[in-house]
Amino acid sequence: MFASCGVHPLDIEQGFDAEKLRELAADERVVAIGETGLDYHYQPELAGAQQDIFREHVRIAVELGKPLIIHTREAREDTLRILREEGAEKVGGVLHCFTESWEMAEQAMALGFYISISGIVTFNKASALKDVAARVPLDKLLVETDSPYLAPVPYRGKQNQPAYVREVVEYVAMLRGESVETMMAATSENFFRLFSSAKA
Repeated sequence: MFASCGVHPLDIEQGFDAEKLRELAADERVVAIGETGLDYHYQPELAGAQQDIFREHVRIAVELGKPLIIHTREAREDTLRILREEGAEKVGGVLHCFTESWEMAEQAMALGFYISISGIVTFNKASALKDVAARVPLDKLLVETDSPYLAPVPYRGKQNQPAYVREVVEYVAMLRGESVETMMAATSENFFRLFSSAKA
């Protein structure tokens, strides 16, 4: 088990203490900063506050030399702009539960970020995400469940769980024409490369 440390953009109304985040994130058991980022889908009225807090997360990540775990929804341009302006390429990270465009994936990868695919890729209407999953270079690809949400087919509509990551791996492997074993080995290697302070 490894830990990350951050305040989700939809939780900022509960308060944000940059010094407390810095203190907690400095622990050697914390391998990443986040989940952090921007979400304009549910709280567009808090865009300014979200941006300020997102910047603080990136600054702390750069200061501590730890990668970022990024949540972004309906905030492509601002997410990429802040990552660039705050020097996020120095630590890299992952755009988790990716649902954005191929263009955003390309720009994020150019900053040293990985693209993580969740069970959404198995949904019938997720054609754009299927295309992204097929195109991301294998050495920049991660998979996840985002439990307890977004269970993959055939569990859609039920509570998600980490064990269902196998369905995600199998589906992405099928999209890419790769073996499941190749996908498992590559994504595991990518995880430990990105989160370099995690010990296998």
